[in-house]
Amino acid sequence: MSFFREWRAYRAFRALPRAARRIVFFAESHQDWHHFKPVLDHLTGPLGEEVLYVCAEPSDPAMQQDSPRIRAYCVGKGLPRIWFCQFVEADVVVTQILDLGNLELKRSVHPVHYVFMAHSLTSAHMADRADSYDNYDTILCCGPHFAREIRKREEMQGLPAKRLIPHGYGRLDELIANRRDPPPVAGDADIHVLLAPSWGPQTILPVCGMEIADAMLAAGFRLTLRPHFQTRWKMPQVIDRIVERHRGNPRFALVEEMAERDSLLDSQVMITDWSGAGQDYGMGLEKPVIYVDLPFKARNDAWQALGIEPFESWVRDKLGALVPPAALGRLPALVRELVRDPGRFRANVASLRADWVYNIGRSGIAGAEAIAAIAREFRP
Repeated sequence: MSFFREWRAYRAFRALPRAARRIVFFAESHQDWHHFKPVLDHLTGPLGEEVLYVCAEPSDPAMQQDSPRIRAYCVGKGLPRIWFCQFVEADVVVTQILDLGNLELKRSVHPVHYVFMAHSLTSAHMADRADSYDNYDTILCCGPHFAREIRKREEMQGLPAKRLIPHGYGRLDELIANRRDPPPVAGDADIHVLLAPSWGPQTILPVCGMEIADAMLAAGFRLTLRPHFQTRWKMPQVIDRIVERHRGNPRFALVEEMAERDSLLDSQVMITDWSGAGQDYGMGLEKPVIYVDLPFKARNDAWQALGIEPFESWVRDKLGALVPPAALGRLPALVRELVRDPGRFRANVASLRADWVYNIGRSGIAGAEAIAAIAREFRP
């Protein structure tokens, strides 16, 4: 039955007048909404634009939002989604799809201007494939490092120059705006540790997740496990094993919804690996991050050819501490040390943000104005 609902949604989108398909957002995951929302709010609010929002999951918040200027369609993850991508007729399509045109989701056979919006502060050239961004026309860059990496690849490969727009990072803006000091710590029972790793076979959960969870709870800390949504899709067993062991422990919690804030705001320290969540936490909430020094998370084996150290590598010791896997026994003591001095890294955070992130506090405005300007090139 879901196929027929998705097919009807696709047909309903196709039936719209061509002039109505001016600005289209396409979301592969319901999590994309949280990155798009600051831009959508300004685009459909002060700028008065009407937007079509095509998503792949019925749980996408766009399907429940009530803005009269956003019309949402759920085409699912099957054939209607592939047909949508291949045959969409629109002026501008904004999305966060990696590898557009390289895998099953292709550029449209019709002329469309594709805009990519970065969904983390991580670099463009190590965590993603070398050609992940090659088929976009415009990239809304989170910071100067992202723009520098895209330009360097274009120069090395002789690629056409994309339009690179200083955008920023809405998730960081949200965290800065909502930051609050966590509850005071009088003893180990008051320490709240957030375990928020990346996804993949060489990340914390499959490699040492159980060991870390056991150690944090044995030390008397509270522990919240906040896995990447891709882990639930691709390796659910590594989450379920930890949950099964600690289900009855009142100091253990599992959070799998990106919109949830309390675990971010009320914890004192994060443990992660190569996840962009560490950058969000450290630079947005100004709290220390412990990085477990696992192997590079690289989908591009030739990333070193650019001669640029990835931001996610460079920033780790600026935001907290770096711990090798063989020294995980030090974690409880390190957590206590960092929590004792919560202001230890705050002095550097403001300058880090200023140097590495565009449009702090106004990324939604900057992104919306850029998209509206591109759309006006097609229909003034």
